[in-house]
Amino acid sequence: MDVVMPQLGETVTEGTVTRWHKKVGDAVNADDVLFEIETDKVSMEIPAQASGVLSEILVGEGTTAKVGARLAVIRESGGQPRQAAPAPAAAATGPAPAAAPPRAAAPPKADPAERLSPAVRKLISEHELDPRAIAGTGRDGRITREDVLAHVARHGAAAPAARTGEPAAYRVAGADTEIVPLNNVRKRVAEHMTRSWITTPHVLQAVEADYSRVEHARRAAGAQWKSREGFPLTYLPFIARAVVLALAKYPRLNASFGGDHLVVHRRVNLGIAVDLNFEGLVVPVVKDAAEKPLAALARAINDLAQRARENRLKPDDMTEGTYTISNNGAFGTVFTAPIINPPQVAVLSTDAVRKRAVVVESEHGDSVAVRPAGMLAQSFDHRAVDGAYAAAFLGELKTIIETRDWASELQG
Repeated sequence: MDVVMPQLGETVTEGTVTRWHKKVGDAVNADDVLFEIETDKVSMEIPAQASGVLSEILVGEGTTAKVGARLAVIRESGGQPRQAAPAPAAAATGPAPAAAPPRAAAPPKADPAERLSPAVRKLISEHELDPRAIAGTGRDGRITREDVLAHVARHGAAAPAARTGEPAAYRVAGADTEIVPLNNVRKRVAEHMTRSWITTPHVLQAVEADYSRVEHARRAAGAQWKSREGFPLTYLPFIARAVVLALAKYPRLNASFGGDHLVVHRRVNLGIAVDLNFEGLVVPVVKDAAEKPLAALARAINDLAQRARENRLKPDDMTEGTYTISNNGAFGTVFTAPIINPPQVAVLSTDAVRKRAVVVESEHGDSVAVRPAGMLAQSFDHRAVDGAYAAAFLGELKTIIETRDWASELQG
């Protein structure tokens, strides 16, 4: 069977093969890690889809290929393994892979420069560094971007930035300034968000929600949950659950804009924005979120976030998103205006939940009470829906958060 460059997200069109875990002639089992790729958004390991023998490698390490391009061939039965062939010019760019060594020969120790991702190789080139002088902390001793920056911080670059024609990362440009070039992920995020802002008529609306019932459920189950699950029970899964329930009533926000028509999705696939230690963000997707109870949704969100920060996302984790949640509340934000992730038509920002004095209405009159409250801000595409529809969705979301029996749902 052919091994092809997987689809890595709706807006990603190519990826770079950074490492082959198997060589020509090796036996391969389904789900074995076959190779690693790096895109403008994420690095990930790709498993084999079938068992057999790796008979050809068509795209070598360090080579960029389009989505769908043939990368290798797994011979599932019969025949003899063939030597690696050069990558077709139409499918990939970069150096052709070397022929595989005989099976009996011990592979020579790889030069550090041969095991660098394109982003790391570019950074090393900008600083005119010798990769052999940099200690690698990545898998199998690979040099990461952080290793290069740490080396530069300790030892400086080998030559002035002017020799490369580009500014060096974190180089002090003057007494009061430093130049920080955008990394690959940040560049692509900038391009995608700029395109969204220019082409999509954004409208922002917000409501403030009382999280008293959510807080009661979290306090009652929080300690036991963390002991059992290994991670804290935050507000995010409660919000995510409320979102999928509200989208069932207002499905036109669970949609994609297609020029002169709106594609309304039956499945709710929640994109969860994940920060990568301030070096960019990715938006992995919880598939069929509406089918998951609260506890399962919490586990799915935590799993995606952990794997995103450890570069262990799979291609399927980045596709088919229909609605996105951006969680800024962990940093204490009060109000955030998020940018839509096209082709989706809406994105929700969740901000910090804090104790506030609020007016409580009752049949006995109004009173002031201290309640945990936070803002929920949604940006929507005005081409897809109007303000009344989007506002009604936010009203439903607020009602669900404030009135649902979360303690019972968490136990279910």
